[in-house]
Amino acid sequence: MKLAVATAILLTLATGAARADNENCRKSREFLLGTPGDLSLTPQAYNDLFKICLATAAMPNVKDAYILRDGGIAVIPKQDSVSATAATLAQFCDAYPRGVLRFITRKEQPSMRSVTDVARMSSTSSTPCKKIKGVL
Repeated sequence: MKLAVATAILLTLATGAARADNENCRKSREFLLGTPGDLSLTPQAYNDLFKICLATAAMPNVKDAYILRDGGIAVIPKQDSVSATAATLAQFCDAYPRGVLRFITRKEQPSMRSVTDVARMSSTSSTPCKKIKGVL
């Protein structure tokens, strides 16, 4: 009986942690779709990016993920080393060869006070997966 209760508690905690990781994907999509004015993409494209954002948030080296206005995905990495960043980028580009992944650096993090600050960022300084993988 104690084992069943302990298992239920662990599953509840794990589910709560997964929901917390997905919260910024949801918030950034809601901000982008709820902002009046010109969107870079169609509403359906942002809904498709939401699915990519959720999958990206579940990657091992991703602390947090967001949808960007221009269609990129921004992440805050758990480890900010070259090898960890390269592994995350390779995993993302294998899964989404037409995607763009933008890493938020430690220097940028203090200026990102809200999800809306991140969603407004540009991914133009990031190399698209198409170029990395040689897809035309």
